[in-house]
Amino acid sequence: MEPENKLIILTGPTAVGKTALSIKLAKKIKGEIVSADSMQVYRHMDIGSAKISPQEMEGVPHHLIDILEPDEAFNVFRFKSLALEALKGIYERGHIPIVTGGTGFYIQALLYDIDFSSEEDHSLIRTRLEEDGRTKGSVYLHECLKSVDPDSARAIHPNNLKRIIRALEFYQLTGMPISGHNQEQRKKEAFYNACYFVLNDHRDKLYGKIEKRVDAMMEAGLGAEVENLRNMGYGRDMVSMQGLGYKEILSALEGECSLEEAVALIKRDTRRFAKRQLTWFRRERDVIWINKPDFAYDDERILDFMMGYIERMDLHHGRDKECCLHKADL
Repeated sequence: MEPENKLIILTGPTAVGKTALSIKLAKKIKGEIVSADSMQVYRHMDIGSAKISPQEMEGVPHHLIDILEPDEAFNVFRFKSLALEALKGIYERGHIPIVTGGTGFYIQALLYDIDFSSEEDHSLIRTRLEEDGRTKGSVYLHECLKSVDPDSARAIHPNNLKRIIRALEFYQLTGMPISGHNQEQRKKEAFYNACYFVLNDHRDKLYGKIEKRVDAMMEAGLGAEVENLRNMGYGRDMVSMQGLGYKEILSALEGECSLEEAVALIKRDTRRFAKRQLTWFRRERDVIWINKPDFAYDDERILDFMMGYIERMDLHHGRDKECCLHKADL
């Protein structure tokens, strides 16, 4: 894939408003959207993943949404493979891909063309780690991580099985800690002619949106969605069911906590997730921060700002992007 191919990235913390803005941008530039979300890839998991509906897509083509069952493996290798396939078709149609979502590791892998081992290796290692998680627990795996990647172990809570497995999987595949890998990859040059936008908001405003989103999810039937998944045979031993919202409601359904406690945990854990996302994006190079208050929350003004960079992509490809960096207002 040639580096002159344009690639737009629109990311940011959860609940910041990426989805609606991505639709408006896609309509302006004949774009197609490639989801960089580790949960929206799964069928039957619509409410808890805040999955875009067909109506909300407004006719804009979307890729990597609703393509796997909850018991299927999805990791950075599979994301990159599927995303490259989607990009190939988008370029052939003469359109511009817009990678939208909040999984920074996936975006990094695509943008910098990071090479990974075969999917078969990933699957075998992940299966073994998931089995250890079921039989020995997340605290045991966290201790294993501590012995090979203490930096990641310090950053990941012992109960966050999904992130622990991801870090251990990477170490077992590559022989290097994922924390060191992330630092090295940030030194690479982008493989594409890319604009890397990070949408952001004041922390209090963002946390308020998270609270409202979780309440809306509960009103929309998140509890019933998780119960339906459980009835279909999907349980906490699957990485998909470790996603935000799903693991907490599952605990309530199994009598480990009340529903009110589960909702409070979802809100707390989602706030923490948003904080981790912002920490990741602050460490990335060549990002263009879009602080919504600076534009009075006007999407048209934000789009005009973005178009200013997109229209100069060909002219300024290879320029020193330090001129276009904007600090996050946190």
